[in-house]
Amino acid sequence: MFLLGRMSAQVPMNMTIIGCMLTFYKSPGAVMFWQWINQSFNACVNYTNRSGDRQVSTKELAIPYVAATTAATVTALGLNVVAKSLPPIIGRFVPFTAVAAANAINIPLMRQQELKVGVTITDENDNKLGESKKAGMLGISQVVFSRIVMAMPAMVVPPIIMNSLEKKGILKRYPSLNAPLQITLAGICLVFATPLCCAIFPQKSSIPISSLEDEVRESLLRTHPDIKTVYYNKGL
Repeated sequence: MFLLGRMSAQVPMNMTIIGCMLTFYKSPGAVMFWQWINQSFNACVNYTNRSGDRQVSTKELAIPYVAATTAATVTALGLNVVAKSLPPIIGRFVPFTAVAAANAINIPLMRQQELKVGVTITDENDNKLGESKKAGMLGISQVVFSRIVMAMPAMVVPPIIMNSLEKKGILKRYPSLNAPLQITLAGICLVFATPLCCAIFPQKSSIPISSLEDEVRESLLRTHPDIKTVYYNKGL
């Protein structure tokens, strides 16, 4: 498993990336650079923590990477234009909106084979029973939700604090505190948010066979008439 793709790398990597996105959100060049860095890291994490061990082609990696980077950058730049006529605090939340939009694109595209082919479903003893697209869809939706919630504290709390400090004139007197303080605040939030949000849904998730595709359910009922629930690895 690639080191930077592990969930244990989330806090040190994301605190730096998020802190810089929150600090340099006004400059178009900085927005494009840090959204690119963020989506490069996200692509690595999504690939490393996909469900199963199926190999992914270069094309399957490139399409979601480009799509998510484009979506995040366009969202951030577009909202920055809109936010100019709104209270300053609104502009500070633009990076979070861009990250949420990118996660909704990046994760499903990076794991598209789970939607096309399905994920492995098993019984409670991990005996393989087949493949299910609906289980794959459910797993991906759970991961998208948990990733967005994971980013929320680190991208919502620091802007509120920094906006308050800006109103008091502290940032004008000590401008060098801006980036280090936002990185530190993001890190504190991520220390708690990362493990808590990874635990929102169990790694080994379950789904009743009544919610599976018709053909998968009928096949299971023929071979395992007593089974009511199957399990799958949702990924992280």
